[in-house]
Amino acid sequence: MKTIAVTIDEATLKLLDELTDGSPRLRSRSALVRTALREFAERERRREIEAKDGELFRKHRKRLARQARLLISEQARILRRRIPNFCG
Repeated sequence: MKTIAVTIDEATLKLLDELTDGSPRLRSRSALVRTALREFAERERRREIEAKDGELFRKHRKRLARQARLLISEQARILRRRIPNFCG
């Protein structure tokens, strides 16, 4: 691990101390800060991936909808062959 210096206001420092005092999992300020930063970074990474995915879905919306309709039609065709009384 590397040591870094961080400047924190008194209110945040007090909150860190309160959170670490009662937590067996977060025994120190450093552990709490590492955990918080890791969770924040993971959330940000997921948010970026979801934003990119959303853009891809918007960009290819019509093609994806067409593919979904074709897939559903194919599944219904298969079911009609396998299940004689299928109403699909």
